[in-house]
Amino acid sequence: MSPSNRLSFPVILALLAVYLAWGGTYLGIRFAVETMPPFLLAGTRFVIAGLLLYSWEAARGTTRPEKIHWRNATIIGGLLLLGGNSLVVWAEQAVPSGIAALIVATEPLWITLLAWLWQGDAKPNIYVITGLILGLAGQTLLVSSSIQLNSDHSQVFGYIILSLAALFWAIGSLYSRQAQMPKSAIMSIAIQNLMGGILCLTVGVSVGELGQLNIAHVSARSLVSFAYLVFAGSIIGYSAYIWVLQKTEPAIASTYAFVNPVIAVFLGWALANEQLTIKDIMAVIIILASVILITVNANPKKAASPVIDEAAALLPQLDGDGT
Repeated sequence: MSPSNRLSFPVILALLAVYLAWGGTYLGIRFAVETMPPFLLAGTRFVIAGLLLYSWEAARGTTRPEKIHWRNATIIGGLLLLGGNSLVVWAEQAVPSGIAALIVATEPLWITLLAWLWQGDAKPNIYVITGLILGLAGQTLLVSSSIQLNSDHSQVFGYIILSLAALFWAIGSLYSRQAQMPKSAIMSIAIQNLMGGILCLTVGVSVGELGQLNIAHVSARSLVSFAYLVFAGSIIGYSAYIWVLQKTEPAIASTYAFVNPVIAVFLGWALANEQLTIKDIMAVIIILASVILITVNANPKKAASPVIDEAAALLPQLDGDGT
């Protein structure tokens, strides 16, 4: 059945699953990284999720990935999960989870610019250009607010890292559009989780995180959050988004881009006592407006594929016989 723009009850439920699962990952990261080293945390999460998904697909008799699939999975996993997600985990040691979600939500800025300059997509229209300018203005407002409140500028450095994470994610998203991957969408996710997770673990070991990890000191809150990241973030969220993409238009599925940051900001305020200044609230409004402008007005033929989300970025061949 071809996708439609009808919001049936199952589609609404699946969208809610995406919103809640992914909107809560930022707070989950914040709690997990309290007592777990960032790169080991990210790497272990992805390896476990990858093994579970790979085992599921193997049990169903799905064709095993070829050598080129593993190579491309390593590149994409390195860009998206090591360069993208694990840097978010690292930055959340200093940056509130809600603010981190907002900065990561500026990924459409990078994707739009790189798709035009690198892959020959259509030149951004006036609405998209306005969105790009608004997004940059929102980030500038966040940084200026942090400089005024933090004499050690620790959050400012975290903002820079988060901006780099968004850039890496955009590059990986665009690369994934052209990379040859397994026809099975779940298998594609599985091997990218596996390879990206292995790269994260390698970096963690290289920078001495094994010496920082004390299992006895890992809190119950960190463990629960870790389990949430594996099952809700990496498995349930992915699966729900895949199903939505198959059943409706990408533009509907991509509404996560401006819903999840709102959820993340609210959860950070309600459950982690994260405070927002007037400037922060203004930046929230500006950044969300920029994401909406870019998401709604981007070229539908090209922008649908590199939508700024984990599932779409990890599923370049979803239009094939992916499951």
